[in-house]
Amino acid sequence: MDKRAWLGRLLAGFVLVAALAPAAVLAQASAAQEYRLGPGDGVKITVFQNPDLNLETRVSETGAISYPLVGSVQVGGLSVAAAEKAIADGLKKGGFVLQPQVTVVLQQVRGAQVAVLGQVSRPGRYPLESTAMKVTDALALAGGTAPQGADRVILTGLRNGRRVRAEIDVAELFVAWTPEKDLPVQAGDTLYVQRAPQVYVYGEVQRAGAYRVERQMTVLQALSVGGGLSPRGTERGIRIHRRGEDGATRVLTPQLNDLVQADDVIVVREALF
Repeated sequence: MDKRAWLGRLLAGFVLVAALAPAAVLAQASAAQEYRLGPGDGVKITVFQNPDLNLETRVSETGAISYPLVGSVQVGGLSVAAAEKAIADGLKKGGFVLQPQVTVVLQQVRGAQVAVLGQVSRPGRYPLESTAMKVTDALALAGGTAPQGADRVILTGLRNGRRVRAEIDVAELFVAWTPEKDLPVQAGDTLYVQRAPQVYVYGEVQRAGAYRVERQMTVLQALSVGGGLSPRGTERGIRIHRRGEDGATRVLTPQLNDLVQADDVIVVREALF
C-alpha cells in the first residue's frame, strides 16, 4: 500500500470515530483547535536578543495591545502564532528589528467564557482561566453541583464548526479514576447539570415523598429513606408504578432487592389483617 492510500484510509478512520464517539471528538478537536485572543487576555511578549522589547500586557476591549515602537497592534481574534507574526511584521516594517523572533505566551484567559447552568450552586458565565480548563474546573468555579443535581454533566459547544454534545459522569471520574474523560472546555461552551433522577415513595410509609435515586438503589433502600413501612404497611402490598418507553404505566410487584428506576412510584398498601 502506497503512502497516499495509507493516509486516505487513516483519515477515513478518523471520520468514522468522530461520527461514533462525540466525546472523543470533543477532546481531540479541543486540543487541535487554536485559541483566539480576546479582550482581557493576559499575554507575555518576548523578542529574541531584544530584552528591551519584552512586555507583559492585556488585550484591550477593542482587541488591541500597545507595543513599544510599533504602537497599537490588533491581536483580537488572532491565534497566538498569528499575533506573533503581526508583532514581528510591525517591528520589521518599522526598521526596528531586521529579523524579529517574537514569542507570545498566553498567561491568563479573560476574554473567553463558559456558561454553567442548571443544578449548580452559582449558575452563570465564568471566564476561562486557562486554555487547559476542564469540565471539573468550570464546575468548581460555579460552586460545584447542588445537592439536588445529577452526577452527569452535559457539555455542548462547537468544535471546528460542528455542534457537539457529550455527557460526563463526574462521580465516575474520581471513583473509577478516569481523568481522561474530564473533557476540556472552550469559549462559548455550555455545561448543564440537570436535576437528579427521583423515586417517589407513597402510601403506608413513615415519610412519603420524592427522593434522589442513588446508584444501584434497591426497593428496600428507597423505602428506608422514606423511614420504612408504617405500622399499617405490609411488604406484600408493595407495588411499583413504572412508565415505559411507550408512555404507558405498568404496575409491578417487586422484590425488595430489585433496582428502582428514575420516576418510579413505589406505593405501599395497607395490610388487610
